[in-house]
Amino acid sequence: MDTDRAYLLGFIIGGGIFGNAENRLRIRLPYKQWGSYKTNPTRVSDITRDIMNVVNPLFKNIYNVTAYFEAAESGLWDILFDGDLSDLIADLESYGISCKGDLRTHVTISTLVKSLVDDNLKRRFIAGLADTIGSTNPNHRRFTNEIQIISFELKGFNFTFVCDLCRLLYSVNCLPDQILWNHPNFHCANNPYYKQWNKGFKIRVQIDQFDKFGAVAFRTKAKSLKENQKMQHDDHDAIPCPDREIRANISCVHPAENDERLPNIIRGGHYLHNRHVCAVLGCEHAPYNAIKNLFSSVGDLIMPFPILCKDDSATIEDIISSDSLLSKRKYIVSRYEVKFFYDKFILTPNILLFGNNEEVGYSIAEIMQGIAYIIADDKELNGKRPKGNYKQLIERHLQQNPKASIEVRIPDLLTPLIIMGEERGALIGANNPNVYKRLVSISTENEYKLLVRPIEEEDLRYEK
Repeated sequence: MDTDRAYLLGFIIGGGIFGNAENRLRIRLPYKQWGSYKTNPTRVSDITRDIMNVVNPLFKNIYNVTAYFEAAESGLWDILFDGDLSDLIADLESYGISCKGDLRTHVTISTLVKSLVDDNLKRRFIAGLADTIGSTNPNHRRFTNEIQIISFELKGFNFTFVCDLCRLLYSVNCLPDQILWNHPNFHCANNPYYKQWNKGFKIRVQIDQFDKFGAVAFRTKAKSLKENQKMQHDDHDAIPCPDREIRANISCVHPAENDERLPNIIRGGHYLHNRHVCAVLGCEHAPYNAIKNLFSSVGDLIMPFPILCKDDSATIEDIISSDSLLSKRKYIVSRYEVKFFYDKFILTPNILLFGNNEEVGYSIAEIMQGIAYIIADDKELNGKRPKGNYKQLIERHLQQNPKASIEVRIPDLLTPLIIMGEERGALIGANNPNVYKRLVSISTENEYKLLVRPIEEEDLRYEK
């Protein structure tokens, strides 16, 4: 192992795809709009130089193959090869890496990492991954431009690879800022009816930390990192995972928590925070005590119904009719002026409505977001999300029509509240912590894994 080989192995594992009949190996650079010749012609020239000046000479010297590339308007780049790939394949297999399919979806790098015996080798391997799947798109940030991020993007369900890469980054002081796990609790925390949750993993590292301890070989990536870093006003130090505060938000129980593609250790569990997954996986950096402390508030953090489900009216009606618990409910159906909810929200933005006490009922904030979706014009929506601030959207509509109203269906038990407009509707789940905590148990196989059973009518009647 040397630094050049370490770099190429990271580069191959990050983007390598085996199995094409015409070209046994291609390395996909998923740059998308960032690397599109339509939107970034200057950057495309830089990427071309990086491939020909960095990648091609290394492949020629180490594996005696010639690299060339194809670029699509979408920003996807494929590096292809002329020559015998036997030495390259043998090298990968010597580290226990099976040369089939999309490598990053199934590869195990634990054996390879053992051969990275110093920080220089580790950083060169990381550089190979960063040049392929390390996204420097400026929209990877922590809420504002002030904390910029490099995001390692991974497809599939290879939790082991994510853990190994996280440990590797940790070992050179590139402390990850966050891992976004490929799991419904993180990709669709509000809506159990959302099925397109399989969006992959993101390992996110603060740019300041990566600038000090990480590496890239592509000048294009280095330039992009510097440009993003300039958007910050201050330098930022990363905090080790055990020392960072944990703030958990409520999340709904999603049927895909039992998806067969999830590894056994993860499947069937509900996760309150991204570092909750780390604890279940046994990471040495996981904040075990902090995760255990969250369990005492589990009734406030788990929702067996949608927190907010927005869709067209027909779909909302189908959801209700196909659910035995919702379809059996008796509803009080009334029309409420939008201003009724707006005034309550302005006065007390955290109030719960239509419940049994101050701790039980439907969040006015979620109701307001549902209303914004229902009353919005098509041009005011981006998919199902209002463009801009939902409160301001409602204010605009109230100025045009102060008497605007919606249909509200209040159930006899605390199943979701239903609000309907002419073409759109929404379901809002109730805060009901004393009932919801009764649904939760701890796995006998893992003291950090939470199991949530389906809610039944008897549970809701118990509260009533």
